[in-house]
Amino acid sequence: MTIGALARSADVGVETIRYYQRRGLLPQPVRQYGSIRRYGAADAARLRFIRRAQELGFTLEEIGELLKLQDGTDRRAIRRIAHARLAQVESRVADLQRMRRVLQHVIEDCEHVPGAPRCPIIEAIDRGSGP
Repeated sequence: MTIGALARSADVGVETIRYYQRRGLLPQPVRQYGSIRRYGAADAARLRFIRRAQELGFTLEEIGELLKLQDGTDRRAIRRIAHARLAQVESRVADLQRMRRVLQHVIEDCEHVPGAPRCPIIEAIDRGSGP
């Protein structure tokens, strides 16, 4: 398939494929038929792997490491990468939960403290900290 067909098969742009090639995540096939490069099923599978890994939050660097381990035999290395990603996700979830609590609190204050000289939401943002 052409690069355009490969891009459509993974719902990405042609420039995304070229970017992955520059990053070494996706090989660039040789030109066999004149000036047209042809991609195969293995390229499409690799592109889908990259996209799914991105959906799980893996960085392109981590995806490169996972691609090197794609045969699945070095489970310890794969777990190490996945554990690092999980720790980052858990940290982000904790941050989001903290932000949720702060927003709930300032919204409640804004609604129930009508005599405040300034809206508590604006005040909290100006202070740069939550309750």
